[in-house]
Amino acid sequence: MTYQGFELDAETALALLDWQLEMGVDVPMLDAPVDRFDLPARVVPELPPAQVRAATPALPGLDDDLSARLAQAEALAAGAASLEALAAAQESFDGIELKKGARNFCFADGNPKARVLVLGEAPGDEEDRQGRPFVGRAGQLLDRMFAAIGLARDAVDAERALYIVNVLTWRPPGNRDPSPDEIAVSLPFLRRHIELAAPEVIVLMGNIPCQAALEKRGILRLRGHWVQAFGRPALPMAHPAYLLRNPAAKREAWGDLLSLAARLESLSV
Repeated sequence: MTYQGFELDAETALALLDWQLEMGVDVPMLDAPVDRFDLPARVVPELPPAQVRAATPALPGLDDDLSARLAQAEALAAGAASLEALAAAQESFDGIELKKGARNFCFADGNPKARVLVLGEAPGDEEDRQGRPFVGRAGQLLDRMFAAIGLARDAVDAERALYIVNVLTWRPPGNRDPSPDEIAVSLPFLRRHIELAAPEVIVLMGNIPCQAALEKRGILRLRGHWVQAFGRPALPMAHPAYLLRNPAAKREAWGDLLSLAARLESLSV
């Protein structure tokens, strides 16, 4: 593969695509502009309704099987009256294939009475091993980041505590991004989780939480801007794993932490 005259291997090409996604690229463009007013008119043949239906591919994520799994997830989540009951219900849910390949169920960590809920993406290898979210290298950086503004997952005082949850509770193989179906069947449990924990603010840590909560990606474009997610104020931030790969971005992350500290202070008044 060549890119602007340079030979690229598959790993480098994937890294470039990851970088473009992190920068918020969401529309592909050609090397040269296209004058769409000068394009020939496109002739679309008219088909009878039956042929149109036959020629239309089924949309992914909208099949009967997914609908049944979503209904089951909604019923289990709605029936949970406590976090303990929700954890038991979600762990028993068999409507997500990731469960078959993961080692441990990763429900949450920290103080469930905390004012701040940190929403991550999915368990990695170390999280899968321990059954707790954010315990690998990215988790260690996350702890240091929030400690800088006086917050910690092991704090007893809810004013200074963190509660950490992931969109997915089971590890995707190879740490790949969750699929739309996997996010969809996890959302009923996540919504109920947030309802029961009732945090004052949510930190959307990375692209997958923004996709689940806002239906948007491009964390470097979204970060630092307060939004509403799950009916609460939410602040998108770059994932600590991204900061480990791009130390220069820690400056913006520090600004986001200061914004979070200021919002918490204003809510306390």
